[in-house]
Amino acid sequence: MSQSATETTTVTDPVVIRVWKGDDSDVFALFPTIPAFGHYVTSYQHVGQHASADYNLCLSKSRPATEAEAAPLLEELRQRGYNPRPIKRASYRMRKEAR
Repeated sequence: MSQSATETTTVTDPVVIRVWKGDDSDVFALFPTIPAFGHYVTSYQHVGQHASADYNLCLSKSRPATEAEAAPLLEELRQRGYNPRPIKRASYRMRKEAR
């Protein structure tokens, strides 16, 4: 079934939620489709909020967040106007889109 012109599509923001190794309280978000400077992507943390980040380096220095760890950060992102869609890792297409 095709969408009619009156239907709206909700745009989501793919986001990878991670926790720094060695600091279980430091949860952060990577937005693989929102470019920052050069080959960097946009990131977000409770403290410091928006920044640019090296996607691959961040993955190597962190682990995936559990649902419980991710929940407060996802809520904060919603309050800031994002429509986060948690993903485990960015696809090649997503990374290419950010370039």
